[in-house]
Amino acid sequence: MTNAAASAVSSGADASEPIVDLAVMLGRLQLKNPVLVASGTFGYAKEMESVLPLDRLGGILPKTITQQPRPGNAPWRTVETSAGLLNAIGLDNDGIDYFLCNHWPYLRTCGTSVVASIAGKSLEDFYSLANRLNEAEGLHAVELNVSCPNVSGGVDFGTDANLCYEVVSGVRKVLGCPIITKLTPNVTKIVDIAKAAKDAGTDAVTCINTVLGMAVDWRRRKPLIGNVVGGLSGPAIKPIALRCVYQVASQVGVPVIGVGGIANIDDCMEFLVAGASAIQVGTANYYDPHASIKIIDALPDALRSLGASKVADIVGSLQIKK
Repeated sequence: MTNAAASAVSSGADASEPIVDLAVMLGRLQLKNPVLVASGTFGYAKEMESVLPLDRLGGILPKTITQQPRPGNAPWRTVETSAGLLNAIGLDNDGIDYFLCNHWPYLRTCGTSVVASIAGKSLEDFYSLANRLNEAEGLHAVELNVSCPNVSGGVDFGTDANLCYEVVSGVRKVLGCPIITKLTPNVTKIVDIAKAAKDAGTDAVTCINTVLGMAVDWRRRKPLIGNVVGGLSGPAIKPIALRCVYQVASQVGVPVIGVGGIANIDDCMEFLVAGASAIQVGTANYYDPHASIKIIDALPDALRSLGASKVADIVGSLQIKK
């Protein structure tokens, strides 16, 4: 088989169809395709190995890591809503030591890019965690979770441009691999936070984390989430996520990873056209664990339908009437 034919096959085409290049660049980070799975929705990947071929994904983001193990918040921690999922997990995880000794040896064998997610209660926490991840040989990138709404201290770094700058710039000094900064929509101007992250040296930003919300049992007059408020994800937040992606991509000039309600090829293409260079599948992993693979399979034909030969051809191609 010729190289051209092999490329056509790998992108879901036969040799007679135009070859589509699915590879994308996010600053210093290269991915085989633009479809990743979001942190907190995919476990540590091993749980999913019997469900889908991990090596076909553009990238995997395992659960967010903190310095010490965390049991998470009191139940209930998840509640279904009419158009999504409300959660207040509280960064339940095994801590950095356990991650490096027990999860990383498996993750590095998955056959695709692995992006570790970290969260800290202080600047020093972020710097220390980033420095420890230099021990994870072969790690492709680190996503800074400065935007989790379900733990005290975490979201503050994503709502203040100066603090966001300090987190990213400090991590950049101690970490060798590319950096992605995950932004919160729970701010007045997400563009200001994105600019701070870019100025501090982030390779890309993720738009967005969950939107603050709550659910109530009116008969008992009690909140349904043990934490009272939680983060809303799924189809309900897609319009918000699209807006944030468009604003950041068009006004900041930093590579954007779009996330929020993405479940099929149409969702993916909307985010790419709006300005995302890659996407993450999150809540959809719970009800359709094959969603990410379905998107990857459908992507070449979707790109061809727009006359594109690579993903970058359509990124930010939204036509706005002046």
